[in-house]
Amino acid sequence: MKGFPDARPERWIGALALVVISLISLGNVITRYVTGGSFSFTEEFSVFLLVVLTFAGASVALRRNRHIRIGFLERALPPRYRHALIVFQALCGALVLGLITWYGGKLAWQEYQWESLSPGLGLPQWWYLVWLPVLTLAMLWRLFQQTRARLTGEMADDA
Repeated sequence: MKGFPDARPERWIGALALVVISLISLGNVITRYVTGGSFSFTEEFSVFLLVVLTFAGASVALRRNRHIRIGFLERALPPRYRHALIVFQALCGALVLGLITWYGGKLAWQEYQWESLSPGLGLPQWWYLVWLPVLTLAMLWRLFQQTRARLTGEMADDA
């Protein structure tokens, strides 16, 4: 595969989250220096955006085959068994991501129904939680793409 596989939406989401974290943190530092006070929203937004950045980055890493994996067994196996191991790895990953998607979606829906508010700013809690199932669904899609590319030989396992 030429260059890196693309995960453009996740890259944009991650970059936007990083820029916003940087700007609100910088604004908070300047405000604290000038006035002695600080913005009340910076911690809550920064934590939320850091979680978004983490999941978006994990999705990009998945698509680019950059997650940590011990490849000793894969390299030692004949191709037929290596393909079975790759499928097994993908099924395990899909199970974990599927559970996170399901329970994250369920939690976001419950927070929406209960009209829970965030402790710091009093914003609807589901605004923060809805990104969990959305980004894990993106990770599931990237896992499928990565597995297909590894099985067809488009993506080297050493990459």
